[in-house]
Amino acid sequence: MSTEIPPLGRDPAAGAKLQILATEHWSLLATRSLTYTESLGRVNMFLAILSGAVIALALVAQADHFGPTFITVAIFMLAVVLFVGVATISRLMALNQDDFRWVVGMNRLRKAYLELHPELEPHFVTSPYDDLPGVLQSLGLDIEIFPDKPLRRRQQLGSAFHGLQTLPGMLSVIVAAVAGAIVTLLAFAIGLPLYGVLIAGGAAFVVAEVLMGIWGSRSVRRLSPSLAARFPSPKT
Repeated sequence: MSTEIPPLGRDPAAGAKLQILATEHWSLLATRSLTYTESLGRVNMFLAILSGAVIALALVAQADHFGPTFITVAIFMLAVVLFVGVATISRLMALNQDDFRWVVGMNRLRKAYLELHPELEPHFVTSPYDDLPGVLQSLGLDIEIFPDKPLRRRQQLGSAFHGLQTLPGMLSVIVAAVAGAIVTLLAFAIGLPLYGVLIAGGAAFVVAEVLMGIWGSRSVRRLSPSLAARFPSPKT
């Protein structure tokens, strides 16, 4: 059974359909705006906690001169910051999945618009297709930023750099640094030599960053069955 909407001239209910589609479109836009607002609020909360912890540790360091009390307090406070950071990244990943859902919904509505008025297609810069290439086009992530590389290589490099530029990607670097600082303090507390302390802290940073990168990659691949493509992009 065909799901295409009859052209405007042959569909007496086209005006009502346009009104319903536009209402849903504005609803998705408003919901997407709320998603961005919560994302920024979560990031600001984490940065405020991190800044407060650093200021508190500076005061403790002045009083204890980086002694055992400072190390104990620092490990505890940084552990709290680490927990808040991981929880923040988890929530940001969930919000990114929600944002993906809203873009899929708007692409489907755009497909309905073009079925009613196909002559408007040249005026759209976003996609009417709800598969991954269509969503990436609507998000503006189909830009080839490495013209001297093969197409597949350009897409891989662009994806990696984009991942580090997102809110979860940037926060993962900060959270990994916090994890490295905790391990560094623990290594110093048990009496490791300086090079051992540096190696332990660096290794903890790398391991934490890699684990969060894998976590983020898997979260991107977990899509709801309701987001299965109904209007895939044409094969080229």
